[in-house]
Amino acid sequence: MNCLHYLPRSSALPFQGFKCHHQRKLSSSSSCSLSFNLMRCTDLHRTMTVKAISGSASSAETSGADVKEEEEKSEIYSHNMTEAMGAVLTYRHELGMNYNFILPDLIVGSCLQTPEDVDKLRRIGVKTIFCLQQDPDLEYFGVDITAIREYAKKCGDIQHLRAEIRDFDAFDLRIRLPAVVSKLYRAINQNGGVTYIHCTAGLGRAPGVAMAYMFWVQGYKLSDAHDLLLSKRSCFPKLDAIKSATADILTGLRGRLVTLTWKDSKCTTVEISGLDIGWGQRIPLKLDEERASWILKRELLEGCYEYKYIIDGEWTYNKHEPVTSPNKDGHVNNYVQVLNDDTNSISAAIRKRLTGHDPDLMRDERLKIRQFLENCPKDEE
Repeated sequence: MNCLHYLPRSSALPFQGFKCHHQRKLSSSSSCSLSFNLMRCTDLHRTMTVKAISGSASSAETSGADVKEEEEKSEIYSHNMTEAMGAVLTYRHELGMNYNFILPDLIVGSCLQTPEDVDKLRRIGVKTIFCLQQDPDLEYFGVDITAIREYAKKCGDIQHLRAEIRDFDAFDLRIRLPAVVSKLYRAINQNGGVTYIHCTAGLGRAPGVAMAYMFWVQGYKLSDAHDLLLSKRSCFPKLDAIKSATADILTGLRGRLVTLTWKDSKCTTVEISGLDIGWGQRIPLKLDEERASWILKRELLEGCYEYKYIIDGEWTYNKHEPVTSPNKDGHVNNYVQVLNDDTNSISAAIRKRLTGHDPDLMRDERLKIRQFLENCPKDEE
């Protein structure tokens, strides 16, 4: 039974890319370090969309004007997340914190809004609050994270941890996931009890982290974890990011140079969104006057990346490059598949299996991932 709990009330810096040399393999330890450090920069809030039907609220009295402002912010956030995620999801911040039990000791939900929300979670046995938000996410809705963390520390029987992942960015989720799940794994082992994983709306990052934990640590098949999670909470976790992160741990990271082209010299500006920077940022293409084309050359790790062109401010796709199947709303994106040059290698075969339709882990692979998570460097908190 899907039981949604409501607790009644009482934006980006330029993407800090990394140099990925052609076919350069990173070790397990360096890939873990990468996942911790790649996206430590904060983002200015990006308006993107989400649609949710959950709810547990925070506890401060709010004026009519404040509620209206929150409603407007929720509408903008939900609209933009729908565009970014490719699914119709709605988040209503003004209704307060909301969550669902996925397992008896694992909850996925939306963000805490006041220190009073800490007490609400304590009353249902939560021992670890695991926050995936970045500062701009909190600032957009006016959440005082310092007050929440200080109150949790004062309580003494609950721990508040942060492990930041950029909103609406499947690539950042992929890169950060190993380090984030490592931190989660350690916290659960230390604190026991119930764990509350949240992002802003609890519809993308938080369910993605919960699924990866279930897949890597608890022994679930990825498809089984996905089905269980969706049976409990309406959300849209990025399966491809989890698959790619799994393969990254077991095979390492390799990159290739990719060239994307828009053939039209008459337009004024050409940009791309998506790829490895997320849907809240854009990369400008350079005009090659001799070829009458706009060109982007970029190093990308192995994996599948969706993207769209923005031509003089208008979003579109390139009919001369691969296109995804239309989603239920009829939208399509371009995509590029980045593969290992040596398609017959063992690592290529492992990655192909793990990023396929219904991947599962072999016993020795689960052991390697467990060892990776245990040995991943701790961040400072």
